[in-house]
Amino acid sequence: MAFLEIENVYKSFGKTDVLKGVSFSLEKGEVLSIIGSSGSGKTTLLRCLNFLEKPDMGVFYLNGGELFNANTQYDDHELRQKRLSFGLVFQSFNLFPQYTALKNVTLALDLQKIEKAKKLGKVTKAQKAEIYAENEKIAKELLSSVGLEEKMGNYPCELSGGQQQRVAIARALALSPEVLCFDEPTSALDPELTGEVLRAIKELKSSDRTMIIVTHEMDFAKHVSDKVIFMANGVIEEVGTPEEVFDNPKSPLTRAFLAKSEEVI
Repeated sequence: MAFLEIENVYKSFGKTDVLKGVSFSLEKGEVLSIIGSSGSGKTTLLRCLNFLEKPDMGVFYLNGGELFNANTQYDDHELRQKRLSFGLVFQSFNLFPQYTALKNVTLALDLQKIEKAKKLGKVTKAQKAEIYAENEKIAKELLSSVGLEEKMGNYPCELSGGQQQRVAIARALALSPEVLCFDEPTSALDPELTGEVLRAIKELKSSDRTMIIVTHEMDFAKHVSDKVIFMANGVIEEVGTPEEVFDNPKSPLTRAFLAKSEEVI
């Protein structure tokens, strides 16, 4: 069994069928890029994987076990726990404007670890201080890893769009998700800021970090991915290595999409 297996995912909004039986698998450490036109179902698929939308049908397997089954009822706590398996970097950063870059990264860690500690008994001020110090160290290392060691005390309004997105990447990494997802991570950026975010994502690639990237950056997808999916009309129209999908596409829809992408470039 692959590290991540997604089987037969369907999702409709009212009478509109958005996902129509999507299945794919990933090995640990692989990077998957999902490309396709607007409305093809890419973002909805990512939101389903992160439990921001509930699939109408489908089963997810992670690391050898069943993580989610659309036929099973889960309470809010169970869904929160399952959501921790995936990290999501949004298009529009979604940073808290009242907090510094450092606090944006530590906030979820603080809440998570204090909640865990409370289950074991009363949490003292000393324990809280220890948790905060430990999380601050983790956050500083993550912010440094995305090139923001000199911006930790800055608020979002004091950061460029590219810097804000790199804070969002560090925040997603802080909870150590098993699969890190990106939803068009450069779509809200000016062209000159796109490169710095793409470089930061590329540097995250490692043998034990599995990533799924919804992107319109074809050149980036070609060079960072182990596998590429082209989606059209709610289904996976084509899947393969970057060389197979970009250099020798089999589907007429894939060829037409790539030709239009080249015209835009």
